[in-house]
Amino acid sequence: MNQEIKGQFPNNIELFLKREDLLHPIISGNKFRKLKYNIQEAQRLGHTTWLTFGGAFSNHILAVAGAGAEFGCKTIGIIRGEELERKIAENPTLAKAQELGMQFHFVSRTAYRDKESSSFISYLQEKWGPFYLIPEGGTNDLAIKGCEEILTSEDKSFFTHIACAVGTGGTISGLINSSTEKQQLIGFSSLKGAFLSDVIRNFVEKTNWNINDSYHFGGYGKVNDELIQFLNSFYSQTAIPLDPVYTGKMVFGILDLIEKGYFPPNAKILMIHTGGLQGIKGMNFALKNKNKETIVYDEN
Repeated sequence: MNQEIKGQFPNNIELFLKREDLLHPIISGNKFRKLKYNIQEAQRLGHTTWLTFGGAFSNHILAVAGAGAEFGCKTIGIIRGEELERKIAENPTLAKAQELGMQFHFVSRTAYRDKESSSFISYLQEKWGPFYLIPEGGTNDLAIKGCEEILTSEDKSFFTHIACAVGTGGTISGLINSSTEKQQLIGFSSLKGAFLSDVIRNFVEKTNWNINDSYHFGGYGKVNDELIQFLNSFYSQTAIPLDPVYTGKMVFGILDLIEKGYFPPNAKILMIHTGGLQGIKGMNFALKNKNKETIVYDEN
């Protein structure tokens, strides 16, 4: 569903948000798209155990746990940070994933950096037996195939610009592949650094895109008072919740660029809401501990 964002935008600009967050209550947004064909491949290969990787408040970890519960498959999460093993009950993401049946294996941050090495994968196979491996964040060729289905034929003919948040690069790669040459795509990096463009080039051939790294608010998972106030103001005005790690930063960036005259007259902009609202609980937990303003969000 594309929801128009009402406002007095200059130069006859029109702004819409594709509500991918409404696809599924747990397997939300781009995670639904990324897992679709991976699940089909796991089933084709006869795997009933899926293993993947993630951090403390990973949307991907929870989505895999939810999908495993829905399809009757065992799920294993390799979690970054050994200290989290003692804090599952305090962590809404891990607690929910565990409730959905996911088993955890906690590793140090040093070991986690080598998670894709053949020796570490062999170790995991010895410990857990055969499994279907889903990469961190879910991004692989099958995930990109799923993300290519985000844009409808109407989206391709109506919108001049497509925007989405970027983490591992899978979602925007799918959007680029399915876009038309006349459309411009902007990825808003949730991470510091300009390396994402090189990652995305491995999956796409088109050149109608760019990565904006000016709105990461300090880096992955980082927020400040300005961003929190923006999320709450946007929610108050539109009744649309935005997560603070991905989509919230992208929407902030788009509105700021509109104000600065970045877009041409009559631009029709489609922002992709990639879900991730479950992360609000964890962020609010951290904000409360710092006596900071929290994110207003009514789950019901």
